[in-house]
This record gives sequence, C-alpha cells and structure tokens, in this order.
Amino acid sequence: MVKNIKISDFDYPLPDERIARHPLAQRDACKLIVSERPGEVRHEVFSSLPDLLPADSLLVRNDTRVINARIRFEKATGSKIEVFLLEPLAPEDYVLMFQARGHCRWSCMVGNLKRWKGGPLAKELEIDGRNVTLTAEYIGPHEGTSHCVEFTWDDPEVTFASIVDAAGYIPIPPYLKRESEETDSDDYQTVFARAKGSVAAPTAGLHFTPELFERLRDKGIDTESVTLHVGAGTFQPVKSEEIGEHPMHTEVFTVTRELVDSLLFALKNDRPVTAVGTTSVRTLESLPYLGLHLSLGDDSMHVSQWEAYEDDMEGATPEMIKADTCAALTMLIEEMERRGTDSLTASTSIMIAPGFRWRIVDRMVTNFHQPQSTLLLLVSSFLGNNADGSPRWRSIYDEALAGGYRFLSYGDACLFKRAD
Repeated sequence: MVKNIKISDFDYPLPDERIARHPLAQRDACKLIVSERPGEVRHEVFSSLPDLLPADSLLVRNDTRVINARIRFEKATGSKIEVFLLEPLAPEDYVLMFQARGHCRWSCMVGNLKRWKGGPLAKELEIDGRNVTLTAEYIGPHEGTSHCVEFTWDDPEVTFASIVDAAGYIPIPPYLKRESEETDSDDYQTVFARAKGSVAAPTAGLHFTPELFERLRDKGIDTESVTLHVGAGTFQPVKSEEIGEHPMHTEVFTVTRELVDSLLFALKNDRPVTAVGTTSVRTLESLPYLGLHLSLGDDSMHVSQWEAYEDDMEGATPEMIKADTCAALTMLIEEMERRGTDSLTASTSIMIAPGFRWRIVDRMVTNFHQPQSTLLLLVSSFLGNNADGSPRWRSIYDEALAGGYRFLSYGDACLFKRAD
C-alpha cells in the first residue's frame, strides 16, 4: 500500500557543505546529471539541455513569481516581529490581491507572535516618492499554525503589489541558514517569472537563460507555461513514520487553453512532455483528475491527496491510459468554453509517490531534494527501480554526492526520463 511507505527509506546523508548557499554566476553553467534508463548516468552541463531533449518535445515551465513575503516590523519597545505572507484571504484571488488598494487580509506565519500583544504594527515606507504608512493588525488564528493578519495603508493610489515590493524581503529557503541578501532578489527568480504569488521559487527553472530558450526554439521544442504559486508547505518536513499520515500541502494553479491544447496534441502525436520542476509536474499530473471531476459533475476544482490511487486502472494498457487522459483534458477545454474563458484556476494537494500512475510527464528537469521529503518521493516514483530492485534515485544521488554536485535550491540540476 502506498500509504504504508516509510519515509525513513528516503533518507540519505547530506553534508552541510554540499548545500549550495549561493547560485553560480552564470545560471546555465551548473552541472547536469542525466539518467534516461536504469543503470545509466551521464554528466553534462545545463547549457547542453537543448541537445539532450528530443526535437519534438513540449517543455512546460512554471511562470510564478516569488514575492517579498517576509515583512519585518519593530515595536516601540524594540521587539521585532516578522509577518510571513502565505496566501491571500481577502481578496482570495492572487491577481486581485496585488491590485488591492488601502486594505487586504492574508494568512500568515508570525515570528515572535507572543510579543504582539494587541494593537497594530506600523512601518513607514517610501514608494515612488510618496510616504506611505503600512499597518498590520492581528485578527486571530487561521488554519494550523497560520494566522489572519489585516494590512492597511494610508495612500489609496498605492497597490499591495507596491507595498510588498517596498516593505518585504525575498523568502529564501530556511536550509540556506542565512539572511536574504540583495542579490537574492534576482537570483531567486526565474528569468521567465511573471505571475506574483509564490513564497518559494520553482528552483529547477533558475538554471534557464533567455539564450537557452532561443536554442530550444531553434531546435523546434515548444515551450508552454503553467502557474502554480509555491507555498511554504513545500518545506514542510514529513514528521510521520508512514506517508499516509502526512497531510500534503495545497497549492493553487492556473492553466490556459493554449497549454491544454498543446498537451492534447503532444499525447495524440507521441510528443514527449518535459516538465521543468516538481511544481510543473504536480500541476500537469493533477489535470486528468480535474477533468474527471468535471465529467462527473464536480466543479469544486480541487484535486485531493490520495485520489490518484483510488482507481489504479489495474490491467490498463498504455493506449487505454492515453485515451482516458485525453478525454479528461478535453473536459477541461469544454469547461473553459462553457465559462467563456481561456484559463482555469484550481488547487491540488496531490501526493506523488511510488505506486503513482504517470499520465503526462515523460521527462523532468529538477534539482536535488532534501532527505525524507515529499519531493524525493515524487522523484522516486518517476525513476522507478534498477534491475536489481534497488531504488534508482538512490544510486543517482550517491553518484552525485561522490561527484561533487551542489544540492538543493541553488545547487546543480538533473534531467530524468520516466521509468517505463
């Protein structure tokens, strides 16, 4: 049973000195470990990626943009309180949130909450030559360890997007064990970042450059985008012994008609689909279940944690799976037509672990992930086992550690082909 998988089986020794604290000066100069089949590992440079993908590939990336989610306040007493933006509450829509003027509410983590004993916190800002006072007021607990915080500011001409840019700091991952630096404002964004909303970068995309995308286009490789706003839950450790007891975090994503059309064309014409990063993977592999919901009259637009395993289509042939997936994607297009829109927004808490039946993604560009993490479970599912039954991910990670690769968000990259 998938839920009985022990997270301890996904541990490995990661020396602290192997965690990259800063990126390389040239984004695509990092190492790239390549594995297309069990027992095969090659060592390349990321700039060689266009030469390693099939000419008829479809490449899908996550165009979310990291916001300055850490906002620090100081009370008159000298106590420092940090508010970490998690997700918008009022308005709930990300686009509307960053267009908000005067006030808004967020679900937040609050550092040093015990020092926030009632009353608002204030911060003076200068935005485009205007003096603006930002005020934060604690409303109360929200969900889990998060809290509802209301923000107000005294200039109705200023949007919350400008407030965040002026007041906040880039939220680099906690395992970097350092404060945000000015260079992180550029380093921790992909060159194709567009839609504001993430509190963590889709780090596999950090290696791409405009020149690399030009070379991909020259080879005939099409590029499409999804938008999944990465939440702080991506760093949530698995504390349970078995993964069935771990509550998977939920993330909001948006897909366009253009993307779904491209996926359908790729599936029907045997064009490989390459996902850039685990966030793109989660989005793409959630789409068939979203389409299935719609076909059953469920328009909740949410994919739950375990539903991918509830009907494993035992005995299904690859042709059956492809047809089933195409039918589900077609339902998404029909829903867009019904709504008179060219995009759909939904959420997913899908768990991808060994035993998952892959439907869309053929290749994956990703970084090296933390021990005992849900991202490592996803990679393990994608790679499968070696001929001797040992997990393929472990032999690849062992070789990367022996070969001097740099790990985690600012580290080196991987190109994997899915196990048959």
